[in-house]
Amino acid sequence: MQGQLVPEPAVAVGEDPRTYARLMSAVYDATMAGDRAPARPRQVIEDSWRRLMSQGIGPDEMPAPIVESVGLEALRGASGLLDVLDEIAHGLESLVAEGENILVVADAAGRVLWRSGSTQVLNHADRLGFVEGAHWGENAVGTNAIGTALASKRAVQVFSAEHYLRSHHPWTCAGAPIRDPRTGHVIGVVDVSGPAATVHPTTVALVDAVARLAESHLREQHDRTLNRLRTVAAPILARIGSPALAVDQDGWVAAVDAMPLHNRILLPADIMDIAPGRVRLSALGPCDVEPLPGGWLVRLATDDSAGRLAHVTLDLSNPDAPSLAMTGQFAAWRHDISLRHAEILLVLATSSAGRTATELAADLYGDPSRGVTVRAEVSRIRKQFAGLLAAQPYRFAATVDLEVTYPVDMSTLLRSSTAPAIRSIRRSQS
Repeated sequence: MQGQLVPEPAVAVGEDPRTYARLMSAVYDATMAGDRAPARPRQVIEDSWRRLMSQGIGPDEMPAPIVESVGLEALRGASGLLDVLDEIAHGLESLVAEGENILVVADAAGRVLWRSGSTQVLNHADRLGFVEGAHWGENAVGTNAIGTALASKRAVQVFSAEHYLRSHHPWTCAGAPIRDPRTGHVIGVVDVSGPAATVHPTTVALVDAVARLAESHLREQHDRTLNRLRTVAAPILARIGSPALAVDQDGWVAAVDAMPLHNRILLPADIMDIAPGRVRLSALGPCDVEPLPGGWLVRLATDDSAGRLAHVTLDLSNPDAPSLAMTGQFAAWRHDISLRHAEILLVLATSSAGRTATELAADLYGDPSRGVTVRAEVSRIRKQFAGLLAAQPYRFAATVDLEVTYPVDMSTLLRSSTAPAIRSIRRSQS
């Protein structure tokens, strides 16, 4: 991972914010007019202004931010940031508790995914278009802590007239990028914004520290995921007795047997759409792959290792504890699943033609407009159990030999479920 640059506050400790604001206002007016400025802005601000000017973007010409209100839940689910929200909120609650600041988490494209704060500060943010779903990159709203943190890949504080848009001059903001600790790639930004008078030299350091804590949480979570996968895979690898390894959905190796040690292998870009069977991996050559909970079993292919259908059992015999089991050519496992995932899998098991997201939304919620929520849930299933489901429409993959085990008393099928489709299945088979 790249070394972290030390966060630079806009206003140094002991410096009068009002004096600095007046100076920056004069610098801003002169720079935007093409005149000689009384001073130079900080390097990170000057670089941002130059990027925008080089594109011919004027400080008073930018339209209101684009807002993606449709598909927001899908963006949140795909961001990789869901599991660190509590960590972020807890670390920055002292800045938001006074009611003058807004806490925002944006994705790698600068789109606002979540925000929190008092009603007053949220209303103020609304007037700037600083709302959930809004694009807040530099090209959308000029120099600001979210967009400039993404562009510079460092924590940054933007104060008053350091913002490129005049309409943002009453604000101060501090943002820090959050990196995926596995790849080093930036996956989002945490930002604290508020009235310019709330500027403080320590704010950007605190925001940066919370971003680093979030990264630490993601690293620990990934270690736990690999440990769970290792627990499932280790006895399988021992039984195989030939070169094989277990990897997560991103190719990180959880366990290996009779092969040189790899930290990670490059998987095909369409790995979620690959069915169990034979694939060619750039690092290993021809391999036979089978799904594991949270990853793949990868075995070096031999002439006598022709693949076969994976036998999958959706076990609903216990009304309160649904599970999924698979027996493949080499692997065999059982995994508990949530009620919602059991509902989705049962609906697909009883729909030979498959179901669209809209149809599944009606099946599960009685509301076809909740397709975005359904897509997010199916995406989680496909990530957890790769190769199980195909898409467009959603259905079980052709390489899956599916069996559903029902309870003796069909009236207790997924007892806690209120989904319309599940109620219908109960009635039809009781």
